[in-house]
Amino acid sequence: MSVEKRSFGKTATGEDVDLFVLSDGGYSVEIITYGAAVRSVIVPVPGGVRDVALGCEDIAGYEANRACHGATVGRYANRIAGARYEMNGETYLLDANDGTNCLHGGFNGFNKQVWKAEQQGEDLVLRFLEKEGTVTGFPGDLEVTVRYSLYNGELGMEYTAECDKDTPINMTNHTYFNLAGHDSGSIENHDILIHADQITVVDDNLTSTGELFDVSGTPLDLRELTRIGPGLEKSCPLMDLSGGYDHNWVLSKEPYHDLAVAAFLECDDVRMTCLTTKPGVQFYCGNMMQNEIGKGGAHYSKRSGLCLETQYWPNSVNIPHFPAPVLKTGDVYRHKTVYRFK
Repeated sequence: MSVEKRSFGKTATGEDVDLFVLSDGGYSVEIITYGAAVRSVIVPVPGGVRDVALGCEDIAGYEANRACHGATVGRYANRIAGARYEMNGETYLLDANDGTNCLHGGFNGFNKQVWKAEQQGEDLVLRFLEKEGTVTGFPGDLEVTVRYSLYNGELGMEYTAECDKDTPINMTNHTYFNLAGHDSGSIENHDILIHADQITVVDDNLTSTGELFDVSGTPLDLRELTRIGPGLEKSCPLMDLSGGYDHNWVLSKEPYHDLAVAAFLECDDVRMTCLTTKPGVQFYCGNMMQNEIGKGGAHYSKRSGLCLETQYWPNSVNIPHFPAPVLKTGDVYRHKTVYRFK
C-alpha cells in the first residue's frame, strides 16, 4: 500500500485540512482529516474503476453537511434518549441535536473536528483529543485514534480510545455506499444480507426502548440476500416510524467482540462484506437525505447511499441489560471494522 498526502483547503476558522490517498493494487481510498472521514472508495470493475462512496467536493461542503458523509462518529454514535444518561450516581445532560435526543455525539462531535494524521508503516493513523467541556455532557479528556488500512481490497478501521474519567463511548464510521457508483442514484437496486435474528425496538423518537424484536416474517428479515427496493414497499410499523430501513440489527455472533461477518451487500458487479467486533450494525438507507451537490457535481437525494454503521446498540448507556458502552478509567476502548470488496 502507498500513501499520498495533499491539501484539502482550510476550514472557516482557518484550520488546515489534509487529504490522504491510500492505494493498493486497483483499489484506493481518500481520507480527509476533517472528521477523519472517508471521502472516496475506488474499486476495480470490468473496464475500469468506480467510486462507491458518497462525499463532498470541498471542505465547505463538509462543514455545511448534516449527513456525516464518511465521518468518524463519536463520542457516542446513534441516539441517546432524552439527551441524558446516568453514570456513577450522576446525571449528565447532553446536546439535544435530534429533537429530544442526542445524536452522534452532539453539535460538536468527532465529525466536526480536524484530526491529526500520520503515516505508520503502510497505515494511516488519525488522532484527536476531546477535552472535557468541549462537548456537553461527556466527562473526561478522551484521546482517540482511528487506524485506516487498505490491503487486497479490504478497507480496515481500527478504533482505540482512553479517558481519564469513566465515560460512555460508542464510535462508528458513517460512509454512505452506493456500489453502482456514488453518482448513480438510488440504492434500491442493491441486495443486502444481515446476520441478525432481531433488531432493537424504537419508539416514536427513534430511540431504543430496551426491547428486542424478532424479524421473522417482516421486511426487516434480511437473513437471506434481499433486494432493498421491494422491502421498502411493504407495511411494517417499525419501518413506518423511520420511513424505511433505519434500525440496529442485533448481530448473531458470540462472543460479539470477535471480528466476524455482519452484513453482505451487492449491486451488479460489485460486492462488499462488512465485518466487525461490535454487537450491532445500523443499516440506514438514506431515508432522510436532502437534495445536495456532492463530488464532481453529483446530485445526492433520498436513498442515494446507504450506511452500515457498526456499533454498540443505540441508547445502551440508558439500558442496563444492553452490552455496556462505558469505558472505565485505565481501560482501552477497542473496535475494528472491515469493509471487504471482493
